[in-house]
Amino acid sequence: MGMIENTRLGRYGIWTFDFEDQPAGLIRDSVRELEELGWPAIWIPESERREALTHAGFLLAATERLTVVNGIAQIWAREPQWTHHGARLLAEAYPDRHLLGLGYGGGRPGTRPLRAVTDYLDALDAFPETPVRRLLAAYGPKMLELARDRSAGAHTYHVTPEHTAQAREILGDGPFLGVEHAVLFETDAVKAREIARAHLHIYLTTEYNVAKFLRLGYTEADIDGGRGSDRLVDDLVFWGDLGTITERLSAHLDAGADHVGIQVLGAGPNTSVMPHWRRLAEALLPAGVA
Repeated sequence: MGMIENTRLGRYGIWTFDFEDQPAGLIRDSVRELEELGWPAIWIPESERREALTHAGFLLAATERLTVVNGIAQIWAREPQWTHHGARLLAEAYPDRHLLGLGYGGGRPGTRPLRAVTDYLDALDAFPETPVRRLLAAYGPKMLELARDRSAGAHTYHVTPEHTAQAREILGDGPFLGVEHAVLFETDAVKAREIARAHLHIYLTTEYNVAKFLRLGYTEADIDGGRGSDRLVDDLVFWGDLGTITERLSAHLDAGADHVGIQVLGAGPNTSVMPHWRRLAEALLPAGVA
């Protein structure tokens, strides 16, 4: 399977929205602790609160070894020239520690994702300098083929191990495949599904995400108007005790993923998931799988 040369990603990393609202000092302390715990990589999204490349630069400056991956930088957030020059600066300042993940994101009415991403890559590749290494957010076969042919690999989000196996088949052995998966440390099924449904609602009510789930064999009854069936919720959010969660995460590696970015859910206002990141580090990283 694929790995990205000279980049320390390991088999497990952290994928988090948590830094979107936190003050800089708390983020700095948290990311330094994650590095000390042995986490090799952290994946960050792009929202209306944090610009992707600025955010990545801050995390890189706060740490010494951690790899920072944009998962993803949205193509609509900046023109190709700014993505190109910004990513090149990070690559020069922090060699082999930044990985640019690009994706369609929320999109724009009337645009086609495959065409929009292809045009964006064409613009990036028109610059005379060597392109920076990049991943593409990809779910469907055509976008996965684009990731295979024009990037270092693919990043998937809210998928199942079955999708991971399909993605690996399309990508082949060479390209990198990084998979995000949400987890929740809650053993009560009713509570766990309530929290998971609140997290998943936006994804179960957007057209392209629903299409992804239907391609995976779920039905409109599983979508359930955005509520999500127990089966779908349980497949997209691994909940339970530490042993259950880590066992289920390993299914993505068995299916062909090179790396799993773990998104921990369940933090309420003024609380942190750091205790869960510590528990996961103890369970996953010393075992020779990081």
